[in-house]
Amino acid sequence: MTTRTEQPPSATRPLALITGVGRTVGIGAGIARRLAASGWDIAFTYWNPYDARMVWGAEPDATGTIQASLSEQGAASAAIEADLADPETPARVFDEAERRLGPVTALVLSHCESVDSGLLDTTVESFDRHFAVNTRATWLLIREFGRRFSAERGTGRIVSLTSDHTVGNLPYGASKGAMDRITLAAAHELAHLGVTANAVNPGPVDTGWMTEEVREHCLGATPLGRLGTPQDTAHLVDFLCSREGQWVNGQLLKSNGGLD
Repeated sequence: MTTRTEQPPSATRPLALITGVGRTVGIGAGIARRLAASGWDIAFTYWNPYDARMVWGAEPDATGTIQASLSEQGAASAAIEADLADPETPARVFDEAERRLGPVTALVLSHCESVDSGLLDTTVESFDRHFAVNTRATWLLIREFGRRFSAERGTGRIVSLTSDHTVGNLPYGASKGAMDRITLAAAHELAHLGVTANAVNPGPVDTGWMTEEVREHCLGATPLGRLGTPQDTAHLVDFLCSREGQWVNGQLLKSNGGLD
């Protein structure tokens, strides 16, 4: 795990730790920019080897571009390269975020392993990696958050991004389903800290992974006749992380445009 240069934290802005912010067009980056505009400092993780093996490829200096956009919103930021398949990584991520920017008040989990395969062709290695990244790392990150949380009662937030996709994408959907249960458990098991925890299903957001066939299907199945954007998801996460969003807790929320 490596880190990049960051700016000094503010004395008044709370810190959000956002995972899976590897590309400027991704949902994670959209959330980071929205929270920065709402007054949060931002620590975020990325893992270039994952992007490099996907169809969209790694984006050169995406982290620097993202940090520049956060700075424009007045946010201090820290970019942390993190292989979340390693069970030691979540604790190190929190160590780095705290050392550079201070204690974490909101944890937003937008990282994923997602490689299409079904019941008959999923390999054991792929299955295990999906559960290591999507499920185990989520548990370990939430556990670290709960162990270290020290902010004012009622201000703590956990938001995880999920999916209901399963057919032809078995390990991804199954591991995300397990992640939901962990997130919803946190809403109750961290109640003594006043931390809320919710899972958000963003629906069809094309950040470079959709084929033309998938795109046309989603357009036809969504009442508004458009695909979701990272900003759509970011607005909901921003609300959940705000004081006004405190009463929403222990929920699995769909922000998918009414996808049928």
